[in-house]
Amino acid sequence: MNKPSIKNQQPPSLRTVAMPADANPSGDIFGGWIMSQMDIAGAIFASYVVKGRLVTVAVDSMTFHLPVFIGDQVSCYCETTRIGNTSISVHIETWVRRKHASEENLKVTEATFTYVCIDDERRPMQIERL
Repeated sequence: MNKPSIKNQQPPSLRTVAMPADANPSGDIFGGWIMSQMDIAGAIFASYVVKGRLVTVAVDSMTFHLPVFIGDQVSCYCETTRIGNTSISVHIETWVRRKHASEENLKVTEATFTYVCIDDERRPMQIERL
């Protein structure tokens, strides 16, 4: 049984357009660029959840389903999967709307990112539970 998409549950944490500088000579967007957009989206999302500063400590289960092309509108959707004492895990789905194609949205990538909440000295700190 497939898990329902988080895309239908909330607005994106990040939306951008894939540009020529983000592509290889064949016109496919680099996976590293997509991963960096997901990390930015996840950090924005997680910082609101924990109300604090975070650093990325792990990326699990990175899966590329479809390529991303120059001109695609890229959107990252996030949901909390776990909150520990000092860390938070966020599942991120990346969807695209193809340039000049249709209104169809396609899931291209997904992964789980783990962030650790840190203090001003960059040491792990307890996440306050509300």
